[in-house]
Amino acid sequence: MGNTVIEKIIQAHTADEVAPGRIVWMDLDIRSARDFGGPNVVKNYEREYAGLPLADKSKTYFTFDLCAPACTLKYADNQQACRDFARRNGVEVYDVDSGVGTHVLMEGGLARANGTVVGTDSHMNILGAIGAFGQGMGDVDVTFAFRTGRTWFEVPESVRVVLKGTFKKPTSAKDLTLYLLKVLGTKKIALRSAEFTGPAVAGLSLAGRLTLCSMVTEMAGIIGFIPECGAEARKEIESYTKTPYSPFSPDGDAGYAETIEVDVQGLSPQVAAPPSPTNVKPAVELRGTKIDSGFIGSCTNGRFEDFAEAARLLIGRKVKKGIMLKIVPATRRVYKELLARGILQDLFEAGAIVVNPGCGGCAEGHVGLTGKGEVQISTGNRNFAGKQGKGQTYLASPAVVAASCILGHIAGPEDL
Repeated sequence: MGNTVIEKIIQAHTADEVAPGRIVWMDLDIRSARDFGGPNVVKNYEREYAGLPLADKSKTYFTFDLCAPACTLKYADNQQACRDFARRNGVEVYDVDSGVGTHVLMEGGLARANGTVVGTDSHMNILGAIGAFGQGMGDVDVTFAFRTGRTWFEVPESVRVVLKGTFKKPTSAKDLTLYLLKVLGTKKIALRSAEFTGPAVAGLSLAGRLTLCSMVTEMAGIIGFIPECGAEARKEIESYTKTPYSPFSPDGDAGYAETIEVDVQGLSPQVAAPPSPTNVKPAVELRGTKIDSGFIGSCTNGRFEDFAEAARLLIGRKVKKGIMLKIVPATRRVYKELLARGILQDLFEAGAIVVNPGCGGCAEGHVGLTGKGEVQISTGNRNFAGKQGKGQTYLASPAVVAASCILGHIAGPEDL
């Protein structure tokens, strides 16, 4: 029997026999810690391995993205503790001006196809979008990875998710992702690796691939891969790595625990209502729901094309009076492109609030949080009670968020 994508990646990084359910020791190409979890990694390292060198400082990084720049004294202390450790050990820090760590590692050509990357980020598996094995781990495991360059891992089962049919704008990768959350829930690919295939995903841009793979976390999956890759996404990935994009493909006789077929023909825009990312409905069913604010950003929808799509709808229009539209680019590179191409100007003129790169409201004390009674529509990935404050958060695509902020209630582009 042949191997799936995740089995091939793990096998390339271990001398152990790889098969679903087996626990193996896996070599790591990149180990990272962010401003959440990172300070504990530092404390753990200095307690357990004081005076001992890192496995390879050139493969070890800190990324500050949750509270960037620090907006609480706790985060200021945490970030400085990581900086001090990095300086003592010769480790590179992607500081508060860089953006979302997973995106920064990708743009820097550090996270690559067929590689292994761990960090203290629950959405590290977003790197499946570029054919890499990414995994979020606890601070103790990441500390061990800093010291040894390895980790243990149980090889997961793989599931093949076949998407049948196609859709067209204004439906986007975010709508597809939300619909898959509705269909798959948190059980069908739980603790498994998913391979998404079919015409609906084959031609996704890199931004669209990132959107889908990031929310495998909300499906309770280990990671998601998209073996097929269109020319546009391939070109962008290669612009970061400066090498040909050659991710592992599954063998024709690869063993899957299950094959799941999902019909997405003619899919319409979707919205996830509180209190769960799986509580998904067609956007038209929620049309008219009053909102107080909107958010476009996060690791899930913080790329250039996400903001360009919002700006396309906002040009010549205004964010409705009394509504806040918050814009947070994923990285400094994205921010620069938005500046160069006039998109930030368009968003600003429409009344949006634009801030520096980072994760936005996924972190307490940063842009995107909600107050008690506030209703927000967001391109983020989670809307659990309390996750982004005491208000209610609906999840949607950049186009739906922009249209909703123009009209003051949940709406789609067709309503403008």
